[in-house]
Amino acid sequence: MMKCYKCLEENKDTEAVAVCIVCGMGLCMDHVKVIELPVSAGKYPEYKECKIPLPRFLCRDCVDQIMVDAFD
Repeated sequence: MMKCYKCLEENKDTEAVAVCIVCGMGLCMDHVKVIELPVSAGKYPEYKECKIPLPRFLCRDCVDQIMVDAFD
């Protein structure tokens, strides 16, 4: 089973529940950040937005480095 990388740095043994889509780091529930992205299909002006956003899992380091304030 994959272990949480951040917990291993803290000398803890915690199983990962997700993988960061940017860096590939294994993450536990305490270290994962879930970003929900809106999804749409089609071209403007006749596009449709999905009712349920697409969840994406990132580590907090990647969120801090690549995401803008609008996603926090």
